[in-house]
Amino acid sequence: MKHVLCFGDSNTYGANPNGGRWDIGERWTSVLGQLLGDDYRIIEEGCSARTSVFSDDLEHSDVGELSLPIALKSHRPLDLVILMLGTNDMKHRFNLLPIDIAVGSARLVSMVKKFDYGPFKAPQILLVSPINIAEGIENSLDNSGFSADAVEISKSLAPLYKRFADSQGCMFLDASKYAKPSKIDLLHMDKDDHKALAQAMYDVLKENNF
Repeated sequence: MKHVLCFGDSNTYGANPNGGRWDIGERWTSVLGQLLGDDYRIIEEGCSARTSVFSDDLEHSDVGELSLPIALKSHRPLDLVILMLGTNDMKHRFNLLPIDIAVGSARLVSMVKKFDYGPFKAPQILLVSPINIAEGIENSLDNSGFSADAVEISKSLAPLYKRFADSQGCMFLDASKYAKPSKIDLLHMDKDDHKALAQAMYDVLKENNF
């Protein structure tokens, strides 16, 4: 059996734009598991408001750089790690350039590559640039720190993520090509977009003989 760790933020957790969480079989992680079949085990490690490497003193949210080593150790052996972070790094209080956000996720790729897996081999990596943030996010009732600038920042991340993925020899997917934020909260995905994203990930994995 192959073990797949899905490490991300609220769109990996499966946050429902109407509140709560999409059920098993609806969020992209479990849809991907269905597509891959019984020989694959999906490990969900999505946490709302998680950043890549930046500490959020206002929300006291999880920092991926701190929790990723725990996940890697507790779930090993792993055959694949899917990393999809960066959305929360776009919050106005961080005041980050797009390249800073991409570097944050690239650091997580390096962590996965350099981690001590003991008797097990290192996993493959799929780096995913996040979906876009929709226009009007600054006025959303569910907004938690995003300004209008986040919309353009989100649209500029994919080429930067791909550059780092290529330089570190890992797979890459631009999630914004396949999924979009809900019209309800302008940030999280509807069920159809979870399904489309899972299909896109499946296609990338099969193209790379995983």
